[in-house]
Amino acid sequence: MNVQQLLNSGKFQVVHKGGGTQREITTPFCCDLLSVAMGRAPSGCAWVTVMGNMNTLAVATLTDAACIIMAEGAELDEAALKKAREQDITVLGSRMPVFDTALEIYRQMKG
Repeated sequence: MNVQQLLNSGKFQVVHKGGGTQREITTPFCCDLLSVAMGRAPSGCAWVTVMGNMNTLAVATLTDAACIIMAEGAELDEAALKKAREQDITVLGSRMPVFDTALEIYRQMKG
């Protein structure tokens, strides 16, 4: 499944549609501790988090995440939203808890 298919699912709100929508999603990845995410987020993951600041975008870029999904109704702060637009990072939103958000992505990946 690629990022565009995740966008098309209608399960998530689009915060910012970045340029990498044809990227394949390798796995959902859940983590809110940025130092752990920096060391363990696999390339191409759909990173599910509630951390909505600039550092989240930096870690997503560093780890080569396919997209970021803000779970539990969390939102990017204004500076982070501006940076997501500048760096063309796809960010989605979900009202579901982190686990349920990742599970939804997993279910879509497995068909």
